[in-house]
Amino acid sequence: MAENDNQVNPVPTQPAETRFGVQRIYIKDASFEAPDTPDCFRRAYTPAVNFSINSRSKKLDGNTYEVVLRLTADVKQDDKTIFLVEVQQAGIFEVTGLEGERLEQVLTITCPTVLFPYGREAVDALVTKGSFPALMLAPINFEAVYMQAKRNQVEKAEAAGQLN
Repeated sequence: MAENDNQVNPVPTQPAETRFGVQRIYIKDASFEAPDTPDCFRRAYTPAVNFSINSRSKKLDGNTYEVVLRLTADVKQDDKTIFLVEVQQAGIFEVTGLEGERLEQVLTITCPTVLFPYGREAVDALVTKGSFPALMLAPINFEAVYMQAKRNQVEKAEAAGQLN
């Protein structure tokens, strides 16, 4: 029996290569204000800390994205702002082989998880240079934050559907 040399063997299709890389991490913006100084140093320090965090991302080109994590701490005492610190910790990331919800998860969970320790350190450094006690921010589970935001979107959509 003769073999047919012209027979084409089907090549199994390989899934697209998935790759994640950090190209650069940097501070995009930072500010520190202490409007109640020096008076605040002359009173007992019993602050109320209001902390907020959010992130945004934008596609730069190809598979490259900039993600910016904004950390803000507004510290008050007796209805006076003791200090206000804001850091925009940013990074440039390469994300290959992902799209849709998987890409969204990387940009809203993985990238902020990489950036947060840098932003936390920058906030702490600004606060201590302002001569205040260290402001050590607790770790954040960005996956839990993402999942809660998704649940809120579903609930909001369901509520809007019930109103129509």
